[in-house]
Amino acid sequence: MRRDLAEGILFTDQYQLSMAQLYFRMGLAEREARFEHFFRRYPDYGQHQAGYCISAGLTWFCQWLREVRFDDVALEHLADHKTDTGARVFGDDFLGWLAEVGDLSALRIEAIPEGRVVHPNVPLTVVEGPLALAQIVETPLLNHINFQTLIATKASRVVEAARGGSVLEFGMRRGPERGTNAASRASLVGGADFTSNVGLSHAVGFPPKGTHAHSMVQVFMALGEGELGAFQAYAEVYPDDCILLVDTIDTLKSGVPNAIKVFEDLRAKGHKPVGIRLDSGDLAHLAVHSSRMLDEAGFDDVRIVLSSGLDEITIWQILNQIAVEAPRYGVDADTVIRRLVYGVGTKLATSEGDPSLDGVYKLVAIDGEAGWQPAIKLSDTPAKIVNPGRKEVHRIYDSRGFATADVLAQSGEELVPPLRLFHPTEEGVERRLSESDVSGSEPLLEKVDAWTPVDEREAIETARQRRVADLERLDVGVRRLVNPHVYHVSLSQASHELKQRIIEEMHQDM
Repeated sequence: MRRDLAEGILFTDQYQLSMAQLYFRMGLAEREARFEHFFRRYPDYGQHQAGYCISAGLTWFCQWLREVRFDDVALEHLADHKTDTGARVFGDDFLGWLAEVGDLSALRIEAIPEGRVVHPNVPLTVVEGPLALAQIVETPLLNHINFQTLIATKASRVVEAARGGSVLEFGMRRGPERGTNAASRASLVGGADFTSNVGLSHAVGFPPKGTHAHSMVQVFMALGEGELGAFQAYAEVYPDDCILLVDTIDTLKSGVPNAIKVFEDLRAKGHKPVGIRLDSGDLAHLAVHSSRMLDEAGFDDVRIVLSSGLDEITIWQILNQIAVEAPRYGVDADTVIRRLVYGVGTKLATSEGDPSLDGVYKLVAIDGEAGWQPAIKLSDTPAKIVNPGRKEVHRIYDSRGFATADVLAQSGEELVPPLRLFHPTEEGVERRLSESDVSGSEPLLEKVDAWTPVDEREAIETARQRRVADLERLDVGVRRLVNPHVYHVSLSQASHELKQRIIEEMHQDM
């Protein structure tokens, strides 16, 4: 398959190009327009829900923007596209205009940087520029940023559940084909320390991490060398990176004792064993007893990697069980927990329970004869009525220094307490903040230099720092894994009044 064709400038939906040609024919193609990308609700995994999201995917979207072109190959394919009656879908006039435009560099991007905590109805990405081009990028923008934001959010929840324990992303084998590269990267943005995805790891500047498979132990058992022989072979090849998978036969009666024998040999040769991995059974119970056995053998610094169906709720349950069970066996629970590493796979890479982010891309303003004109979409569903106008996003901090509201204000509007804030979708719901309620604010949208390449590792590490800083200023109730407290997203008074005025005018014209 021609991946360069499938993933280049034609990586969009058909109706985006159809609308672009219509705008061209109507003389609107180069009219300045503003689109905003936001999501309508947090991921809901069924028995547990997210109370925040982590922005991710902007770097890869910008890379796509830089690389794609309306080249001869793409235009030839568009020229060959026929209707059911044999007529051409795209005319030479429109294709000639695309060839003259050449690329998407006429677009201007603002965005909330990767790694930041974000909430529903808040613009994550803003696109301004020629209407036809801004329309064409809808699909690739949503594709790049929605999915990575979804996975970065899941990763952040897993990392929070781990209480400081190291998290490794292991989901490549069951991920969404090549989309698993995006999942691995987003996991790193969301706080995972490393991924097992070798190619992606090297591409973004992180060392890949992994252990070994059960099949290796099975091979040596089938050949008469046994589990111990398998462990010895692995230790011989990887003496300074030895993590042994101990649950192929019997974890506590065979696996851990054989691992300890190999670790003793490694230590005698001057090497430092790294850890064991538990991949089945009652992971909390096995972790407690494995930790006890390792301590008794003098390997109190050896890590225990847990894997097999982990997500944030499973990790939370495991840690709670260890806290209760360890003392019953005379084991210090904190000692067990400190040595744990979490290998999180399928449920992270696929965001199990909610596999898509409800992210949308809506026109909010267009440059008319009298300057920028707000645009709105009405709906019988109030949550789908667009908040119109060219907006800024401000995060308001309360008297404790914690984030208390994200406010959608009109461009240039000053937010000076006391503030009257309105629900973005529900009529009649408002909130007031006095001067004493507010300690400060900051703008969230930043201009993006989409046309200059960035260092991937630096981008990920910076995003991680933003995530940590934002979470430290987010109420613990909002961060709850189950039934989180609602964070306030609000319209400023000017934004609310503009929206209501336009709605009333449109109803009068019906």
